[in-house]
Amino acid sequence: MSKKPKMNRSKKDNDLFWYIDTDETKKYAFRHRYYDVLGKRKEKTGQGFTTETAAFRKLLEVKSQLLNGNSIQVEHENMTVGAWMDIWYESNEREWEITTQKQRINIIKYQVKPLIGKMKLASLDKETYKRKFITPLLKEYKPSTVRLFHRVFKVAVNAAVDAELIPRNRFTKVVINDEEREKPNVLNIQQLNQLLSIAETEEPITSYAIIRTLAFTGIRRGEALALKWKNVDLKNGTITIEGTRDRNGHRTPKTKNSYRKIDIDEALIKLLKKYRAWSVEILLEDGDQLNKDNYVFISSQTKDPYADNSLFYAFKRMSDAMGINVKPHTLRHTHASILLYSGEDVATVAERLGNTPKVIWETYAHVIEDDKKKVTDVFLEALKNG
Repeated sequence: MSKKPKMNRSKKDNDLFWYIDTDETKKYAFRHRYYDVLGKRKEKTGQGFTTETAAFRKLLEVKSQLLNGNSIQVEHENMTVGAWMDIWYESNEREWEITTQKQRINIIKYQVKPLIGKMKLASLDKETYKRKFITPLLKEYKPSTVRLFHRVFKVAVNAAVDAELIPRNRFTKVVINDEEREKPNVLNIQQLNQLLSIAETEEPITSYAIIRTLAFTGIRRGEALALKWKNVDLKNGTITIEGTRDRNGHRTPKTKNSYRKIDIDEALIKLLKKYRAWSVEILLEDGDQLNKDNYVFISSQTKDPYADNSLFYAFKRMSDAMGINVKPHTLRHTHASILLYSGEDVATVAERLGNTPKVIWETYAHVIEDDKKKVTDVFLEALKNG
């Protein structure tokens, strides 16, 4: 067991010391006693400094933080990024939806910890973060995915600021190749009409009903699966979004923008009336009645709410038939593009899709900036005729 070196007080400050290290070199240290916010006696130490000036500078920094009431920062300055991410997750997981929990625990485990988990949270600077975290990730993932990792990390750092572990978030202005943002996958008129024609031939009617609803409202897949008949007003032609559903169950929307009422067209109203009549007949086969709390889209075989994987296979059949990859979000992008091409303002489109204008600008900039009036007329006219 190595013997502790003898500490010799420096003439410069009573809390400053020098000692001879095991390699026979002169090193410097500090030891400062203080009271924390609860009045408990604490001590902050540091050693291994090669110069007295460096040790003294660190001692003054500690004293300054304590005088400013930042004892929490002093006590936790050696906390690693990984340790804080664990604390942040464990402190907040019950407040998050299960999908958010899974997303964030995976980002912590597979992206944050391997790359910067062992670094000190208090001393991690922006340039090191970009070099050690952002740059390696961009070699493996799309910029849009790296932006997601970055957003989650910023949320965790903001929580550390709120907990007074660090004075500010250094990473808020990190920009990740916005110019490389991929354009959303959008169907042209012929492709959209082809998709709807194929879907209309599907039996039973559920696939067509949900695909046409997605195409003509722009709602998200989970929002469509969460629709109940109490959310559908066929008399006034509106759909109210107040939930989302997937394999993890039914939940409230993640953001307040997602709560909204959407106007629907006469053709969709007519289709949903037909679909409701079909649902009544299907449920009666088992002696059940349709009520306002029933989910709109149901399985013809089990009478259960239409499942996430059923929708997946419906779109796979459509994609195979068309020879292109079509997903529920493809219809959302297509719907937004139609509205923007038709001259609808960004705020209105954002409200209909449950987004913010900022998201619409960032996602559909190429559409907004494209002033092709002829394309607009042909686009909308083809839709009407389709």
